[in-house]
Amino acid sequence: MSTGNLDFEQFRVFLEKACGILLGENKQYLVSSRLNKLMEQQGIKSLGELVQRIQAQPRGGLREQVVDAMTTNETLWFRDTYPFEVLKNKVIPEFIKGNPGQRLRIWSAACSSGQEPYSISMAIDEFERSNLGQLKMGAQIVATDLSGAMLNNCKTGEYDSLAIARGLSQERLQRYFDPKGPGRWAIKPPIRSRVEFRSYNLLDSYAPLGKFDIVFCRNVLIYFSAQVKKDILMRIHSTLKPGGYLFLGASEALNGLPDHYQMVQCSPGIIYQAK
Repeated sequence: MSTGNLDFEQFRVFLEKACGILLGENKQYLVSSRLNKLMEQQGIKSLGELVQRIQAQPRGGLREQVVDAMTTNETLWFRDTYPFEVLKNKVIPEFIKGNPGQRLRIWSAACSSGQEPYSISMAIDEFERSNLGQLKMGAQIVATDLSGAMLNNCKTGEYDSLAIARGLSQERLQRYFDPKGPGRWAIKPPIRSRVEFRSYNLLDSYAPLGKFDIVFCRNVLIYFSAQVKKDILMRIHSTLKPGGYLFLGASEALNGLPDHYQMVQCSPGIIYQAK
């Protein structure tokens, strides 16, 4: 496929408007690898032609396919480990102490292929096993992603051996999954039923999502411009209950919003508390 400079610039503008992702000027190879197959199937020769086709038929399905292809990311079970330990050992006990008799609400933003919200659900189960009866009203996890196709896969809760191998211990595999045939496993219903998947663009209003005690927005803000990133963090703050916690990715930092968030040092890791 052709990725001339002008075509690539047009595509960069389209993608940022569609979902906020800011492609670096050196990312032609990434665009080619992710869109080659789709463009061949559609008989499209260049990125410029692709953008024109989307603009001519904005609701024709091609736009969603392109955004899906560009925003789909591989992820891991219990990525970086420490957020899930902090959740079990610090955040949930604090929540129970400060909110007796209330249900815990967690938002997993940009949940990709579902490993993060299901890891959170498993971590909650592990907490409950060690602290019987403490989380009386249980927990709800709202998991959102831009990719409709990805979310449909998430809802089934089924994974192949390649996905299972990425960060899942043998103990957790045996406890939380049922075999579904050669090389496939399905998450057990009690873990799956705690998670509600919704298609959501982080550029849209968050009001319909309601209020949360905890937000996981990990390893996604790196794709946005500084201004969009700041806007998303401000709006996440508006969804957090006072004293609620925000978890970012291990390589992400929250700068310039001291009136909204307070950094909390954990050992290891850092989380942010809403003021």
